[in-house]
Amino acid sequence: MNKSNDPLHGVKLEQILTELEKKIGWDKMGELLNIRCFTNKPRLKSSLKFLRTTP
Repeated sequence: MNKSNDPLHGVKLEQILTELEKKIGWDKMGELLNIRCFTNKPRLKSSLKFLRTTP
């Protein structure tokens, strides 16, 4: 069996966003990325929906 070299293998997008929100917060994510889902009424559910449907 081959082991993946990808450090994010098995990590869900929800886990990543939750950790980022704890560490830097929605305001800082909005500043750094300027994505509307982080700047305008940011919520985990709406951010996940946007990020999953946007290539």
